[in-house]
Amino acid sequence: MKEDVLEQIVDDYLQFKGYFTTHNVRFRPDSKHPDYVAGQDLTTSDVDVVGYPSSGVDRVVVVTCKAWQRGFNPTTELTALRKGGTSHGKKAWHHFRELWIPKWNQAFQSAIEKLTGESTFTYRIAVTRLRGNGTAHAWAQDPTIKANLGGCSFSFLTLEEMWATMLAELTTMPAASELGRLAQLLKAAGLTAPTVVAPPSTPAPGSDAAIVEELEN
Repeated sequence: MKEDVLEQIVDDYLQFKGYFTTHNVRFRPDSKHPDYVAGQDLTTSDVDVVGYPSSGVDRVVVVTCKAWQRGFNPTTELTALRKGGTSHGKKAWHHFRELWIPKWNQAFQSAIEKLTGESTFTYRIAVTRLRGNGTAHAWAQDPTIKANLGGCSFSFLTLEEMWATMLAELTTMPAASELGRLAQLLKAAGLTAPTVVAPPSTPAPGSDAAIVEELEN
């Protein structure tokens, strides 16, 4: 089940790039793991979209989606992980447990290999937009994340990148995905712009979206 719009967009984008996709790949630590804690590890976690199989380095792509309207600040989120802080109302590691906690990472790696037959893959965090000056490099080189990914590559995937790629690569042949067909129609109607139409903005004060975001933060 595709639970949110960003997840649907990622799904369509990966299909556009030639991947088969599956959703909500679940995992949780093995009860025999020495660090297993029944009260904490009974509930499963999941990654949102897995794309496979393709050719080359990016044969398998694993994507977790963070559809935060304010965008994603790599420096802030990584700092919260390193300091044991919070993010969007939870301990930061809860949002990235497969990157940060070894027992969860082992379960995650096992689930991906069982699904795809591959032990190496590209891990991507899909976001609405990136904020601040942080980059994927700091995440990829963080000792904890680097150890847990075990040689797998890391990067961010923004809405801008997905949209720009599709606009650049679409032809007039009917696209196979919903996002691709939407892009074709907007392109045909002259409604795609080479520059930003409107700057990113936060929800209007007092709106339902603003209240939800305040509670998350």
